[in-house]
Amino acid sequence: MDPNDIFPAIFNFEDYGQLLPLVTNSLIAGAALGLVGGLIGTFVMLRDLAFAVHGIAELSFAGAAFALLVGANVIFGSLAGSVIAAVILGFMGKRARDRNSSIGVIMPFGLGLGILFLSLYEGRSANKFGLLTGQIVSVDTVQVNLMLICSAVVIAALLAIWRPLTFASADPELAVARGVPAGKLSVVFMVLLGLAVALSIQIVGALLVLALVITPAAAAMRVTASPRLVALLSVLFATGSVLGGILLALGGRIPISPYVTTISFLIYVVCRIIGNRRTGYGRTGGPAARKVATAS
Repeated sequence: MDPNDIFPAIFNFEDYGQLLPLVTNSLIAGAALGLVGGLIGTFVMLRDLAFAVHGIAELSFAGAAFALLVGANVIFGSLAGSVIAAVILGFMGKRARDRNSSIGVIMPFGLGLGILFLSLYEGRSANKFGLLTGQIVSVDTVQVNLMLICSAVVIAALLAIWRPLTFASADPELAVARGVPAGKLSVVFMVLLGLAVALSIQIVGALLVLALVITPAAAAMRVTASPRLVALLSVLFATGSVLGGILLALGGRIPISPYVTTISFLIYVVCRIIGNRRTGYGRTGGPAARKVATAS
């Protein structure tokens, strides 16, 4: 490609008004995913499960690839793969070391299965690529409705267990001593995380789902220790990244995921700079202080 053609390939707003109606469903889905990703990402950071998100994404990718191969609903396949991975991780290895080793075993297995299924798939190559990097205009009305229902289920369940889950996430030993069913909450949360990851893959793809589930919450925790503000900012950052990425990708010729991840990364960089400056003035604490504050 000629260097002069790079910028038009990334940003091209010709006939933008005519193209905008094509992504109405994607914008609706993106708003829902931003809400889900922002809320659940807060607990992902609090429970140190960033690595688990990647592991779940690999099996979700395998499930979606299998559904694509057999002509089934890709969302259902993605959800099935995510839930299976989440349940396995929820029951295997309660300690961080055991959990990470389990994830390290699951990740290459899921990725290998996904590659196998995509290799056997003889349909459009764009469908294969979309599972890895996301698609912008492939979300139809049926998929939007299904994603909205799943998002509502995840949000409702997360709100129902918010207080005990926060306590168990911040201090599991004390939570158990106080009678909180930390083990059951862990499994429930992993299932909810699996659903959130599967939904996110439909927009940003399996390879870059971390930018939607982890980065917004990580950015929010850099600028505030207030539990409510962390959740609120995480949702705003995630929603802004997804919607902004969709709108920018509409005018270019590359997948949506680079736009979403770039916006998300820039938000994190700005928040990190702000957080470092505030820490220098003694106005915020470190990660441990934020964790304790989140549990309060």
